[in-house]
Amino acid sequence: MIGTKIDLMVDSPSSSTLLKQLTHDLKVYETRFNANDPQSELMALHHCAGVTPITVHDDLYKLIALGKKHSLITPSYLNIALGPLVKQWHIGFDDAKKPSDDLIMEALASTDPNLIELNDEKKTVYLPKKEMEIDLGALAKGYIADRIISTCENQATTGFINLGGNFLSFGPSPKRASGYYRIGIQDPEKPRGNYMLAVDTLNQSVVTSGVYERQLKHGNQSYHHIFDPKTGYPIETDILSLTIISDTSLEAEIFSTRLFGLSVENILSFVNDSNNIDAIIITKDRHIHLSETIKHQIVPLSHAI
Repeated sequence: MIGTKIDLMVDSPSSSTLLKQLTHDLKVYETRFNANDPQSELMALHHCAGVTPITVHDDLYKLIALGKKHSLITPSYLNIALGPLVKQWHIGFDDAKKPSDDLIMEALASTDPNLIELNDEKKTVYLPKKEMEIDLGALAKGYIADRIISTCENQATTGFINLGGNFLSFGPSPKRASGYYRIGIQDPEKPRGNYMLAVDTLNQSVVTSGVYERQLKHGNQSYHHIFDPKTGYPIETDILSLTIISDTSLEAEIFSTRLFGLSVENILSFVNDSNNIDAIIITKDRHIHLSETIKHQIVPLSHAI
């Protein structure tokens, strides 16, 4: 669901019933946040762009409001209004293509997050330009993972969700005496399942943004799917992957997008000044860069089994 493979594990006396409930909840969230489903609640908002404000579910309203906030904060490469540009490139889908410069500039004209109009009292959202579309790809999976785990916490002793690489757990791992869940960090230059290192986590989320996840080949050029909101082209960077570790999956997902595009030095400076997130950065020269407070949780590849 939600365009990816989802792994769920719970340790509970009523695990079968709980998993059925969680599966149902995932289907509800998919119909609420999916930007590629014509029948989703998010798409209903797009259909009313340039026409009228629309009342949306409280979950959707909260996520759009939070996304707008983080789209306007500095520094931030996150922009939830980037929908028209994402649709032009559509990297990761069968109809992916390299748009002309004119089409890119035309799409960028409708991607200003300042234009998103929110009414807190009525819970309405209005997109004043008919071409505007909201893309919650940098928030929705994190929000969903947090909600799923929140449902589990009162009904199970431990569990996790792995939402297409967006990992969040609660309680101690039943497989390790330490209680830590050990999460492999993908080698960006090798097939999935090959790791460069691992990180031990407890009641934490691990989210990675990487240029290797989705690619478009155009002539001799290769384009990834993480866009610079100013240029309309994929971000030019020496970073292959940025992993954020946080107590919540939503926060980890937000900052894995917000910070992607900054230099290694600026990312580490920002994260080290923060009290609630950590970072693992892998660069094109295959160097691994770590924030200060995550170093004691890192497991070298030779010990990561």
